[in-house]
Amino acid sequence: MTDSKDLEAEIHPLKNEDRKLQEDLEKRAKKADVLTSRPPWSRLSRCRAVAFFLSLFLCLLVVFVVSFIIPCPDRPASQGMWSVHYNTAVTYDFLATEDVNRDRIQDVLFLYKNTNSSNNFNRSCADEGANGSVLWERPAAQDGALVECAIPQPRDSGASSACIFVGRPGSLVAVDSFTGETLWSHPSSLGGNASILSPLLRVPDVDADGVPDLLVLTQERGEVNGYIYSGSTGHQIGHRGSLGVDGTSGSLLHVTRAGAHYVLLPCASSLCGCSVKGLYEKVTGRDSPLKTDPLWEDRLNATAHRLLLHSSGALRYLMKVPGKAGEDLLLVSSEACELLDGQDLAPRWTLSAALVLRKPTLGHYKPDTLAVVIENGTGIDRQILLLELSTGAILWSQALPGLPGDPQSASLPTADHRSAFFFWGLHELTGTNQMMPRDAQHSLYMFHPTLPSILLELANVSANIVTFHVALFEPSRHAACLLLMGPASPDAPGLVSVAKHNVRDLIPSSRVVRLAEGGPDSDQAVRDRFSRLRYRSEA
Repeated sequence: MTDSKDLEAEIHPLKNEDRKLQEDLEKRAKKADVLTSRPPWSRLSRCRAVAFFLSLFLCLLVVFVVSFIIPCPDRPASQGMWSVHYNTAVTYDFLATEDVNRDRIQDVLFLYKNTNSSNNFNRSCADEGANGSVLWERPAAQDGALVECAIPQPRDSGASSACIFVGRPGSLVAVDSFTGETLWSHPSSLGGNASILSPLLRVPDVDADGVPDLLVLTQERGEVNGYIYSGSTGHQIGHRGSLGVDGTSGSLLHVTRAGAHYVLLPCASSLCGCSVKGLYEKVTGRDSPLKTDPLWEDRLNATAHRLLLHSSGALRYLMKVPGKAGEDLLLVSSEACELLDGQDLAPRWTLSAALVLRKPTLGHYKPDTLAVVIENGTGIDRQILLLELSTGAILWSQALPGLPGDPQSASLPTADHRSAFFFWGLHELTGTNQMMPRDAQHSLYMFHPTLPSILLELANVSANIVTFHVALFEPSRHAACLLLMGPASPDAPGLVSVAKHNVRDLIPSSRVVRLAEGGPDSDQAVRDRFSRLRYRSEA
């Protein structure tokens, strides 16, 4: 059989080749049928699987690079409490916070004068907010008068912001907030016998260099004078200009709804003012692109520069506060507290029969509703009032005797859109006829509107407190109290101390003060509620 096939192949070779070719074609056709019968989604799923594993590999590679190859920046451990001390020194009512070393933790700026120093200059100092280590320390002025920080600088200066010092005798110094290096220093033309009025005001950029300029007010021989300086170079713009009034410290820069800038300051029982446009044209002799407000010009006496507004008693404080359609003005006199419309100066509300010796503090008693803290009375008779800013209605009141030298109240926004309030006083004397003890300590109390019948006594301080500040050092969680303590008089040098206390660290050892009988929560439950508070940055 086999031989016959071989013999046939030898006789008919072409026929044999045709048979093999036919068999090959049949096999290929079967393979094509198999491929055609396979569903298309199987090939698509294979592509998806490849894409998935490739993406997973890339993600793991990125995580590996970020976690193990790129080094993380050094972040100092934040200490709940630290303090810095300087012997034989004096200090001033200036305390500010700014992220100097860009570690996302606020640092502390303050001013002190070391009387043992050979040059006897004031020294500006920046302390690390995390642990209190000194970041930089520089001589600033021979005798400090005014300080203003966070003033923007031109890009070509190499500094983003600066602290400006106005010293006695006349000197003007700018220091880089981040390095402490002196950006510029000039002798000023302030009169030798002039009294420098606070604060240092920022005015619009009148010299068109892209940086707000500075206005220094002085009083000499019963007259207030104004000096305008470039915010970027410190050079004087024009010459001295008289405001034609006899005002005192406590001035502010107010912007009307027409966009006009006016300098306002207390003048006995009147409110004095001057347009920045008018002052600039007076000291330079050149026209200014700034605006004036016709309504205010009509109300401003051209010769006396006094607004047609008289308060009941001597004006002590002026404050700009948010209003419904711009900024309103809060006036505090020796006999009343009054909110004025920021445009037509019409009274919105008046708190009469008040004895307010401290500058009011703003905060939120109700969610997203501004309130103002008024410290009414002195000594044993002092009372804390929280008023709704828009109406003047009393939201909360509490008798809290105050000691001489107690710092101003403070507030800090909380995550529930209210505020935590901080008061100084001595609650033990409430409702008694006792005399104020000479050796009494300053007591710090914390209050939150969700617990209206509770005060939390956080700390007791026996040293003289020059200034007090509450700040959010880190977003949402790192609220701290700052105390600048030192001699009561600059003529008597002594120990100067700067101390930071984390609010949450003070709460476990605090004392719960109940303002009303009873209450469902135990003392520990109250402390726990205060500890759970979260804070937010100012809007």
